[in-house]
Amino acid sequence: MIKLRKKTLLTISGLFSFILSLILAIAFLVPPTSPQPIVIIPHEIRGVWLTNVSSGVLFFPWGINRALHQLSDLKFNTIYPVVWNRGVTFYKSAVGKRVIGRSQDSLLNLTQLGGDILSKIVTEGHQNGLKVIPWFEYGFMAPKNSAIVQRHPDWIAQTLKGEKALNNFKNSEDVSYQTQIKNWIFNQILDWMTIENVWLNPLHPEVEQFIEDLILEVVIKYNIDGIQLDDHFGLPVEFGYDEYTIELYQKEHKGQSPPNNSYNQEWRDWRANKITELVQRIVKKVKAIKPDCIISLSPNPYEYTYEMYLQDWLTWVNQGLVDEIILQVYRDSMTKFISELNHESVQTARQKVPVIIGLLSGTLRHPVPMEQIEKQMKVVRDRGFDGVSFFYWETLWSYFTPDSPRYRRKTFKTLFLD
Repeated sequence: MIKLRKKTLLTISGLFSFILSLILAIAFLVPPTSPQPIVIIPHEIRGVWLTNVSSGVLFFPWGINRALHQLSDLKFNTIYPVVWNRGVTFYKSAVGKRVIGRSQDSLLNLTQLGGDILSKIVTEGHQNGLKVIPWFEYGFMAPKNSAIVQRHPDWIAQTLKGEKALNNFKNSEDVSYQTQIKNWIFNQILDWMTIENVWLNPLHPEVEQFIEDLILEVVIKYNIDGIQLDDHFGLPVEFGYDEYTIELYQKEHKGQSPPNNSYNQEWRDWRANKITELVQRIVKKVKAIKPDCIISLSPNPYEYTYEMYLQDWLTWVNQGLVDEIILQVYRDSMTKFISELNHESVQTARQKVPVIIGLLSGTLRHPVPMEQIEKQMKVVRDRGFDGVSFFYWETLWSYFTPDSPRYRRKTFKTLFLD
């Protein structure tokens, strides 16, 4: 009875997501007014993430073609399409078929009639003058009931108490109290649909091999401009107490067990260093195959990311492991926004690699007015950053945004005139 109820809830949730995606796609894919010649500004990244969550752009025959044309027409120059999310791939993957039991997301496979959406994105993206950098969005995170978790239970990280899922999922996004109240009813629906996630253990050799195989498969198979790792390419600090990790720690510490305090500095550094070693191996192999492949990283602010997710991205920058940073600075408060841009870690990174600022164009929970986007873009440009990228496509301009789609498209066209 419990399994049946869970299956029913998942089915209803999936159906709701599909209907929502359909509504969004129909509302969003309105052709832009007054098409203009493509003008690419070589020194400013103008990017956008294409995701499968609360978005229909990947699932409909006309979605990608219209989206890429609109982006190119409004002088965007880079796209980051999702290829790994919720325990499945969003391209035809032999690795996924072998390890997970399916070659790509089931709904995507259905709506694309078994076709390969990433191949289409790469071809049409380049035809529209866009760089294409596939985005491994979920990193080591996966839904609790996903096939990869069910098939490989020994891959899952756990806390000192043996917990494999964290209820207090952390997010560095700054959302105003007014926004929370305004969207309370809608948030209740989204909360009901929320998927409980666990984390694959990035220290486990089979997990490392799987992630490495996914990345190399994309690099080899497609004519891409780069690959992007996300803030989920790490591990929540509470994890690390699974059998494999404990034995590995004991082996390297003369039989001593890890500290019970997950925030212990040595214990935290040890786990973070293991993740850095994995990144070193992946980057070395990617560059051996395709030397000009951009290694893009889209982390949260450094102190938060390192302390809470063991992602030591500033060390990655200093070691030359990444070619660009797209820092997620999703803040309503301009004071907090500017503070993050001025942080010492950001200034250090700017001396080594291009630093692009990730801006929130909105979510279904948290719509963002165009006025805020304009102000934040001005701050970014005034400080000489290397560009911007927006999360995410569906909220750039649609009927679900605070301003009209026509107004938002017109404003973006003005912002990208130079």
